[in-house]
Amino acid sequence: MLGIGASGPVGADVEELVADESAGRVGSRSTEPSVPATEEREAWAVLDAVHGLGPVGFGRLLERYGSGVAILREASSSGGPARIATPRSRDDEDTVRQPRHADMLAIAAAIAEAAQAAGRTIERIHELGLAIVTVEDPQYPPRLAAIDLPPHVLYVLGDPAAMSARSAVAIVGTRRATDAGRAIAARLAANLVAVGASVVSGLAVGIDGAAHAAAVHARGTTVAVIGSGHAVLHPRAHSRLAASIVGSGGVVVSELGPDTAPSRGTFPRRNRIISGLADATVVVEAPARSGALITASWALEQGRECFLVPGAIDAPASAGCLAFLREFPEGARIVAGIPQLIDDLGLADHLAGPGVTPDAAATLSGVGDAAGRIGRELVLGRSTVDELVAVCGWPVATVLAALTVLERRGLAVGVHGRFRPAGGLAAADPAQARQRPRRTA
Repeated sequence: MLGIGASGPVGADVEELVADESAGRVGSRSTEPSVPATEEREAWAVLDAVHGLGPVGFGRLLERYGSGVAILREASSSGGPARIATPRSRDDEDTVRQPRHADMLAIAAAIAEAAQAAGRTIERIHELGLAIVTVEDPQYPPRLAAIDLPPHVLYVLGDPAAMSARSAVAIVGTRRATDAGRAIAARLAANLVAVGASVVSGLAVGIDGAAHAAAVHARGTTVAVIGSGHAVLHPRAHSRLAASIVGSGGVVVSELGPDTAPSRGTFPRRNRIISGLADATVVVEAPARSGALITASWALEQGRECFLVPGAIDAPASAGCLAFLREFPEGARIVAGIPQLIDDLGLADHLAGPGVTPDAAATLSGVGDAAGRIGRELVLGRSTVDELVAVCGWPVATVLAALTVLERRGLAVGVHGRFRPAGGLAAADPAQARQRPRRTA
């Protein structure tokens, strides 16, 4: 969809980039054993700051020189920029013609300038407390590495391991969210955290912010992908939210250098990273022209699941979701409810226990811990308050409060002192849990 470079558009179209598998995909060669890993990461960060040096050009230079450190060393030597810009083989000559050769001369000169300023570049990264994660690092998230042209450098505030959670779901939507949309995003995030998934989003106001805040409140892990450098965090209004994300074990991540200002083009770029870091993307609200739909498109292109929350046919905030569902009936799926989404994602098994089906567990995902436990016991056949008190070891008041929650949700019915499952729990057959194959996330 988009040709993305290290700090600007690559000087080739998408078809050329994807076709050039051998030279264009960074990470296809091993770093020289003699180069320390930290020094090599820092070299990649310095090269990442060179305007116009995209993944194809960077990949060719890595193939030619063996490491980022060697590229910078050559650029700093006498006559180095001219050698970098000069093709070494007939194949290279075929691909580096005028005026592209002139462009390479300019890029080679920029690499030399970046090498001279390397100390300041690295000092700035360290000053902001950022970790440099390259596509060759073990800490690079596997989901993101699997997409076409993954960012070859990530700047991470927080623990990079948060980007590689067992399950990850992106929640995105419009900045001009309705109150109902924010509430849905928050409920989705809290329930996904409850079933062990991390929440990925873009830190924007509206749906993104609601999803991040709810995940933090639920003591879960959330990943914020920003469309700017860390030093110019956008939006500024979410600086405190970004700090709470990191403080709760999550990360704020960008493919852009620390001082890169946000622009009209940086946000579509970051959207491919949001979907690339997740197993599935959920769009809560999106008008007809919404960046969230770009994220949904990326999810489908990357072979990830895509879900959209439907809305009223005359609601502007839902127009994009409805249009997307209509345009991509084979790939996009509807969010029919939170329990249904959890089951569709294959995450209900996290809540299921012996004799409790994933369907029943998903139905109970939004009722809270106490009511969820009591609901499971009802499915297993415990029907009186005394039985429930005995098996849970809780005070009578706690059990009664949980039963009240279930009754109000239509999930339990009490008759003459005995309680039984109702609504979505009524069809739960404990025997099915021993027969139904377990889903894998």
